[in-house]
Amino acid sequence: MRRTRWFAQLALLVLAGASRAGAQDRPAVVIDPGQARSYGVAVQRFADDSASAGARRADAFREQIVRGLEYSSVFRSIDAKAFLGPATTVSLDEGESVVCSDWSSIGADALVEGTLRTDPSQLVVEFRAWDTTRCTKLLRKRYTQPVQADIAPLARRIADDIVAAFIGVRGVSATEIAFVSTRSGHPEISVMNADGSNARAATANRSINTFPNWSPSGESILYTSYRFANRPLLFVSTRGRGKPGRVLSRLGDRSGVYRGVFAPTGPKLAVVMSESEAAEIFSVSLDGKDLKRLTNNRVIDVSPTWSPDASRIAFVSDRSGSPQIYLMNADGSDQRRLTFQGSYNSDPAWSPDGRWIAYQARLEGQFDIWLIDPTGSTNVPLVSHPRSDEAPTWAPNGRKLAFSSTRRGSADIYVIDLSGDNLLRLTENAGNNTNPSWGPFPR
Repeated sequence: MRRTRWFAQLALLVLAGASRAGAQDRPAVVIDPGQARSYGVAVQRFADDSASAGARRADAFREQIVRGLEYSSVFRSIDAKAFLGPATTVSLDEGESVVCSDWSSIGADALVEGTLRTDPSQLVVEFRAWDTTRCTKLLRKRYTQPVQADIAPLARRIADDIVAAFIGVRGVSATEIAFVSTRSGHPEISVMNADGSNARAATANRSINTFPNWSPSGESILYTSYRFANRPLLFVSTRGRGKPGRVLSRLGDRSGVYRGVFAPTGPKLAVVMSESEAAEIFSVSLDGKDLKRLTNNRVIDVSPTWSPDASRIAFVSDRSGSPQIYLMNADGSDQRRLTFQGSYNSDPAWSPDGRWIAYQARLEGQFDIWLIDPTGSTNVPLVSHPRSDEAPTWAPNGRKLAFSSTRRGSADIYVIDLSGDNLLRLTENAGNNTNPSWGPFPR
């Protein structure tokens, strides 16, 4: 039976899913066997030269570093009241010794010390991180930024540096998550820190806005909006570099563009468009040139996600009679079905290391988050709940995923470790929050 344009648009909304979920705090399975190591960390108050404001600034800076370290799921903070060594850094001079036993004896595997100084319009931050068990300095680094700039992002970046020094993988507390929120009364694109703090609006056009997707640089967010002529078109919001507004305008208005995703390796997009009756996947340059059709069916092909090297694309198609995950090469060749378990699988997201594709699978009336490897040999649930969890997105280090869920009522964004531990709610009491997209590492 031939599908009408109306049915194609309706099916796109169904395949995208409207976040729904429920209230259990423990996911279904641990993907990585064994227990994750949690390091005890002692973070000193950084010595600060800013006179009367010094204590307040140093305390706030320490608090943000601790928050970033704990968000990593790698560290647990040691209360400063338990310190045997100094609570405030004395000096970072190379001749200044650290009595490692003072720290290891209170359960601190790591020590962080540092200084804050103003010179003259710049804030200069220096810090060191120690492995106190082996009494080895792992990291020394220096950052500068304008004095009037917010110190919290810099503190979170330092926390992520310390995570990298200990486990070889950068932390993600300094990254951001874009999402769709109705907190203003309309579905607008919002952005928040990875731990849920500092949520703010990125659009305010009072239309339907959805499917945010970060550029590889993190300087812009691509999204779908119905702000013109009540039809889906692609727009970009920027941080001031580059021109915000509609993209792919050279393709004209004959086709609805339902979704776009940046390739991880350059200014290229995979987009979902409807030229006739069915939605298909195309690749195209950001300037609208080099348009190439990748799928060609009388069925719905949607939800593209690039492999980390941009050589392949996973997507959703109902060509088998129900929505399933498929793979193809970036030029559209070698299309093959990946998921065979379950009657409705959608919204794939390829992990940064290429090992997993997360997706939402409908089981017994609700959606759960599953992981499948690109060969299809391993297919396991990560998050399972009597209601629904949807729209997975990966942290740039591949150690966490965010997703949307209504497990406590309204739709909210949650984050969970790849191990299945440390479920954390990021949004609450602010409308419905759906379609998360985790941004790249800050540059």
